[in-house]
Amino acid sequence: MIDYLIIGGGLAGISFAEKALQNDKSIFVMDNNSQNSSKIAGGLYNPVILKRFSEVWKAKEQLELMEQFYSVLEDKLKCTVDFKRPILRKFFSVEEQNNWFAASDKVALAPFLSTQLVSTKYPGIDSPYGYGEVLQTGYVDTALLIEKYKEYLIDNTLFQDEFFDYDALQLETGGIRYKDIHAKHIVFAEGFGMHSNPYFKYLPLDGTKGELFIIKAPKLDLDVIVNTSVFILPLGNDLFKVGATYNWKDKTNLPSEEGKTELIERIQEIITCDFDIIAHFAGVRPTVKDRRPLVGTLENQNAIHILNGLGTRGVMLGPAMAKELFDYIEYQAPLDPAIDIRRFKSREKK
Repeated sequence: MIDYLIIGGGLAGISFAEKALQNDKSIFVMDNNSQNSSKIAGGLYNPVILKRFSEVWKAKEQLELMEQFYSVLEDKLKCTVDFKRPILRKFFSVEEQNNWFAASDKVALAPFLSTQLVSTKYPGIDSPYGYGEVLQTGYVDTALLIEKYKEYLIDNTLFQDEFFDYDALQLETGGIRYKDIHAKHIVFAEGFGMHSNPYFKYLPLDGTKGELFIIKAPKLDLDVIVNTSVFILPLGNDLFKVGATYNWKDKTNLPSEEGKTELIERIQEIITCDFDIIAHFAGVRPTVKDRRPLVGTLENQNAIHILNGLGTRGVMLGPAMAKELFDYIEYQAPLDPAIDIRRFKSREKK
């Protein structure tokens, strides 16, 4: 018998798998490659919601956990996935500058917003009002992380590429059985694929489609991440990742002409140089209407758990939410009510 069968190999699944392994628990991971939001994500971590100049929920705690988490993973996987980069918010007016400085006076935001105006002139961007710098920021190369972690799991016979058959899941005394796997617990970390899960499909996972580009812009010279209506993330060799759109109606992983047009228009609002679209990606983020993750255990079934709803901030939320769920299962530590799926208990009975 193993300790954990984990369904899903994205950021949520990796975060929980690694948390379990670091605590000497045995695991097995299944993934069918049907969800790609983690792979194509921008991977940015940013403790400030720049549209509203408000602090990300529990940002300080999440940053501390993720820094240690990805550092350990880098040593384990023998590759760099966490890249510290400044995020600069481009200002379009004096009023925006004033709003920035007003926000930087707030106690919760002061550690994250520099009070020094950045006036650097980056070739390819017209910025007469300068930039504000967000501190403690960067990005995680999510595609590389998922690829390398999958290789690690395969090398250790801990992974199977398989569509999960919910009808084959059997509850037994002291755990579950799935085909030839007997486990104490099963953790569903399926992202938007949760809608096919008969145990948790009652939860209000909305799903927001996001589209991104890889562009080539030889005349754009950036060594920072610029964030306005979209982010522009330098990848090297004149390549940049640019995103993202937000579509609440389309739930497919297919790039759209609508998304393409929107991204092109937003890029042209920021940069003044020519660019070529090298690649166009799309994925459905697992978002929840109340902007909080879905973490917890199925009522009256102590072996069936969920870790989902990381939304647009998976690289920050993943390690923290994996710790919450692991500590809840192993040590009966109470879950934060804001993430506990019991907040939607009334929906389960319908």
